[in-house]
Amino acid sequence: MYLSIGSDMAVRDTSIIGIFHMDNTTTSKRTREFLNQAEKEGQVIPCDDLPKSFILTAEYGFQKVYLTSLSSYTLEKRRRVAADDFAR
Repeated sequence: MYLSIGSDMAVRDTSIIGIFHMDNTTTSKRTREFLNQAEKEGQVIPCDDLPKSFILTAEYGFQKVYLTSLSSYTLEKRRRVAADDFAR
């Protein structure tokens, strides 16, 4: 299954390592360093609007960070609804 993350983009739900709120997590120096390094390595996929959250994925040995204008709450809610629908 896929999770729609806005801007006509979707990620495979099994590749998601975590969904993180941008304001809460970027206060940490380690998180900022991680995001800066990911950007230098071309692993960051930007969004069109101001990012509210980011999604860390890993698939086939490659790591990517998707920036999205959707809140982490909205993304997690979409993920749960999709999983519940699939389980039926």
